[in-house]
Amino acid sequence: MKTLIVAPHPDDEILGAGGALLRRKAEGGTLAWVVVTAVPPEFGWDEEKISRREGEISKIVDLIGFDKVYRLGFPAAGLDSIPTGELVSSISGVFSEFEPEEVFVPHPSDVHTDHRLVFEAVSGCCKWFRYPSVRRVLAYEVLSETDFGLGVSGRFNPNVFVDIGPYMDAKLEAMRIYSSEMGEFPFPRSEKAIRALAAVRGAASGFYAAEAFELLRDRI
Repeated sequence: MKTLIVAPHPDDEILGAGGALLRRKAEGGTLAWVVVTAVPPEFGWDEEKISRREGEISKIVDLIGFDKVYRLGFPAAGLDSIPTGELVSSISGVFSEFEPEEVFVPHPSDVHTDHRLVFEAVSGCCKWFRYPSVRRVLAYEVLSETDFGLGVSGRFNPNVFVDIGPYMDAKLEAMRIYSSEMGEFPFPRSEKAIRALAAVRGAASGFYAAEAFELLRDRI
């Protein structure tokens, strides 16, 4: 199985699908990670932040075991300033090169504009007649983004649950790499909240810990 996860920002991939990715790797799958945004100095980020982010990405690659990493370099929290065609073209290039069978993408109801725009761009890269390798597309949930939307329709509706019990500790280890993004409970990106969500999703599906996804397309 060739699995591709598209993350608007580093940490989305772990919050949304860290356990599932670790499981896919253990099952012998090939993993690729698309990091859509970056924090280069021309966007106003200081050198300490940039250096820390580089170290975080390198450690995540090693811990998860990604076979390929694609860094698109668009401005963090600034995708709304990028022409849609440019974003689609960059992601399209990844799909053409990696030829994923399974794609993980942010949910369209996420409150962060970057997440919604990434979803729309990835949607344009899932046409079977242009990207025939794609068999399955799943939307993942991100604490503090998917659960903070105020819309009453189109909310995250999980219908696929992945048992991540054996990988829960490794998922939390990965999140600790993003220490600057973590906080104390009840902050959403906290170890207690991450464990609690995994327990709730597990209770819904008969596992001690699970990640939940919304199946958007499955070609069998």
